[in-house]
Amino acid sequence: MRTRIISALFAIPLFLFVILEGGIILDVSVFILALIGINEFFNAFKNIKILPSKPIGVLSTIFMFTIALRTTNIKWMMLWFFVCMLLVLVNNLLKKEMDILASSITSMGIFYIVFFMYHIVFIAHHSKYSLLLWMVFLVAWATDTFAYFTGYFFGSTKLCPNISPKKTVEGAIGGIAGSVLISGIWGYLVAPGILMHCLIIGFIGSILGQFGDLTASIFKRYTGIKDYGKIMPGHGGVLDRFDSILFTAPAVYYYMIFFIK
Repeated sequence: MRTRIISALFAIPLFLFVILEGGIILDVSVFILALIGINEFFNAFKNIKILPSKPIGVLSTIFMFTIALRTTNIKWMMLWFFVCMLLVLVNNLLKKEMDILASSITSMGIFYIVFFMYHIVFIAHHSKYSLLLWMVFLVAWATDTFAYFTGYFFGSTKLCPNISPKKTVEGAIGGIAGSVLISGIWGYLVAPGILMHCLIIGFIGSILGQFGDLTASIFKRYTGIKDYGKIMPGHGGVLDRFDSILFTAPAVYYYMIFFIK
């Protein structure tokens, strides 16, 4: 616990600096996190003798970084999807033996880690509602915190015992309630004009964030690892800290562009 607290004391000021500064600092930070994250994801499968293509993972992240610096236009995003898939398929042709499983994990890692994570940048680059970037992290933090304490004090019904034995239905409900509460407070204080939207984002984002947490747990259980990495002592790797955010960020972004006018 002491190690976790010390790590958090160093990480929180850095996080606040990156979010408040935004711009190229945020872009570069997400780029670095995506590179570390996809490396952690591929290393997890290496543990069970499946070898995804790290060079393709790196190239896909660099290409996304380059595109996102200038635009989030759908045409460029479609080009990114095409190039990434093309690289995976051509790489298969160049191998002496075709490895469909490794290629599938390569593709999944690119879309699950790089594309999902880059929704943080998409929100930050939005001309009108970039402030909603805070919601991504508030929803994830509130859900984790309230779920933990609700589950600790009131949890009795197992949520997904085969995936994450400690999670409970009561904890999940508490996480959603806490997320809605914190989102409502933030909306009231910071963005009262879209308060109702903040409450809805808090609800939807919390549910998807918990799906993200469970998804990361499935992969860890499948590959037989405890943590994705050790970059944050006491907390694990990037994916251990961003597992729910990988789902929350797209939830906030798509709600923002489709429902907030």
